[in-house]
Amino acid sequence: MPSPSSRPFSRPSRRTVLATGSVLGGTLLAGGLPTPAGAADTAPAGSDPWRTVLDDADLVWQRMPKTWYEGPFLGNGFLGSGIYAEPAAEDGTFQAVRFNVQHSEVQDHRPQFGSLFGLARLPIGHFTLEPVGTITGLDWRLGLRDAELTGTLTTDRGTLTIRALVHTSRSTLAVEVTPSQGERDFGWAFHPAEAVSPRAAFRPLPQGYEPNPPAETSEHDGISAAVQPLRSGGQHVTAWRERTRGGVRTLYAHVAHSYPKSTALGPALAAVRDASKLAYDALAVSHRAWWHAFYRKSFLSLPDARMQRFYWIQLYKTASAARRDAPVMATCGPWLESTPWPATWWNLNVQLEYWLIHASNHLELDAVTRALSEFRDNLTAEMAPAYRADSLGIPRTTDASLVNGGATSPVLGYGVGIPGQDPPTPEVGNLTWALHNVWLSYRHTMDESILRDVLFPLLRKAINYYLHFLEPGADGKLHLPATFSPEYGGNSRDCNYDLMLLTWGCRTLLESAELLRIDDESAPRWREVLARRADYPADGNGFMIGADIPFAKSHRHYSHLLAVYPLYELTGRTPEERALIEKSLAHWVGFEGALQGYTFTGAASMSALLGKGEDALSYLGQLMTRFIQPNTMYQETGPVIETPLSAAQSLHDMVCQSWGGIIRVFPALPAAWADLTVHNFRTQGAFLLSAVRKDGVTRWIRLHSEAGAPCVVRHGITGPIEVRDGTGRRLRYASVGDGAIQVALRKGESALITARGDRPDLRITPVEPNEEAPRWGLPG
Repeated sequence: MPSPSSRPFSRPSRRTVLATGSVLGGTLLAGGLPTPAGAADTAPAGSDPWRTVLDDADLVWQRMPKTWYEGPFLGNGFLGSGIYAEPAAEDGTFQAVRFNVQHSEVQDHRPQFGSLFGLARLPIGHFTLEPVGTITGLDWRLGLRDAELTGTLTTDRGTLTIRALVHTSRSTLAVEVTPSQGERDFGWAFHPAEAVSPRAAFRPLPQGYEPNPPAETSEHDGISAAVQPLRSGGQHVTAWRERTRGGVRTLYAHVAHSYPKSTALGPALAAVRDASKLAYDALAVSHRAWWHAFYRKSFLSLPDARMQRFYWIQLYKTASAARRDAPVMATCGPWLESTPWPATWWNLNVQLEYWLIHASNHLELDAVTRALSEFRDNLTAEMAPAYRADSLGIPRTTDASLVNGGATSPVLGYGVGIPGQDPPTPEVGNLTWALHNVWLSYRHTMDESILRDVLFPLLRKAINYYLHFLEPGADGKLHLPATFSPEYGGNSRDCNYDLMLLTWGCRTLLESAELLRIDDESAPRWREVLARRADYPADGNGFMIGADIPFAKSHRHYSHLLAVYPLYELTGRTPEERALIEKSLAHWVGFEGALQGYTFTGAASMSALLGKGEDALSYLGQLMTRFIQPNTMYQETGPVIETPLSAAQSLHDMVCQSWGGIIRVFPALPAAWADLTVHNFRTQGAFLLSAVRKDGVTRWIRLHSEAGAPCVVRHGITGPIEVRDGTGRRLRYASVGDGAIQVALRKGESALITARGDRPDLRITPVEPNEEAPRWGLPG
């Protein structure tokens, strides 16, 4: 979105403020919407709130990064590059820097070997920047605002000044190097990787699996290409060339993948030929414009400097790893490294990866809704044959096309678990949980096409699968046979993971059918499930895994607590329900040993649900100190990226919650966050929320309706209030209890809520940090 103008306006009159809504960085934004594109690109940093917070969040390196968890990272949802040192020499010195080249579409295509070998993401290779001298120092900055790495590499022979980006639309890696006199003869080299599943470093190869043949390098009219043939057919090609302009040398690289035909060479060469016609600065113009517009879709500033920087880095990371038309993020995004998990994981990872796109107003990154719609026929093939006519599910792991390989397995013949089957089989509820993400996209946009064309038809079949197995028990209630709760081990009847998802699914189908005016023949059955399904199994410690398995060991996953979060089916409406949630949460996190990073993001969001801001902040603090790496990446044996991204959602949950038809402003802020600013924060009902808190008091709230949905807001302003529209006229509102009001807003209308008689400053500006904090990266 565009930026504020470079010249601040004089302070508007009270009437003007009410008429125009928001003021950003001293610049009026009519109706709270951004000013014309490019206006802030020439603005001084201090006059533009986005530029201020983004420049502050830049990662810096004054020490050499040695791993993916320490170094800069670039990407555009397809091409990804992680940057760090080549292994040190025996004397401990560094002789080269690697720029990894990986791509989210590059995978194997041999489903007979399963998703983790035969359909796995495949490593491509890396470039090495090889100075003339030995590296003695560096000073790098990953600039979030421009999505570029800049800085210098110092050697005992001189310096190399570097600028690098992965172009947002061209999928081209460009690295510009300006050498000093002593480094004029630096070099580049490309090192193709062995095209074998990264899981091979952790598990034996399946019988009959052969690695793909080695890549073949060739020259094509000044462009080099490494062509990697695949045994399944198809290929991927890395093409590159270096151009010299004056004393500056620029490397251009592109990756193309084709299957089943071997046609990737031509597009790869063409992409490099086209990009290399442009000098780095010319290439960067459209790239920077995209990123500047991306950030301006929302704004968040809080007084914890390190946490605020972390938040903006997660937005950068998500936009580097995701696009609507890119593959759904695999466990490590586009930055493939050594990992036992070279696939897309659907029993938690995907769901957590994409939660932050809704509140941050970045639905343009929603690959989940697009992929589930596009590849729904592949999901049918993953079901056991007896259920393919009327049921759908998604296996634990898939490739980019949502294929698992279970359907071609000579042992199973399917990829989705069958309730009641022994030994334990994969989860049943993964698709229903993934469709909750789709529902969130619908609720945050109120785009009926999502509801009609994707959510309702897919959820209907996902829930229908459960209905095949529900049976009445002696207690008259409907029970599920044994199913598998993610990662706990063993199958249990009335597994909470599935009962909770089944309940949410039936309720959502009934509500959706009413909205879509569909008289569905299954509606009576959905109502019966809600009326008669078995209670969620619980004991003296809280929620169990299922009727047969108590929660009795350390467990990183909150699969048994989904009704609390993220489904918000249980929210503490009664003292008894609240006590059960608190007991279950304490029991879950009380077992050390297997807890991991996303344990603490889940616990933070559940604490936020209960209004416990101090607890939420404490859980996020433990995440930061115990698990988050110097560049904000995360690892569990191998790289996985869902946990830091879900931490951004935990911050969202502390700032605003909009479940159950009520927008709750600042519901779980710790005392230390006395000042906070949020702008264009997207809520359920398709509202854009802006609000400012100063000295522990909410000063004003603005809601802009994009869909005309019912507007109920728990504002948190003490004492009498007044509500005004975009022209400053008072709006009528109704108190609906528990500190909430309802305001009638049609599509395109806005409401400004303040204390009665108060005329606060409506500018959106960064808040001052409580104290200084180190930057992310490896500062000196």
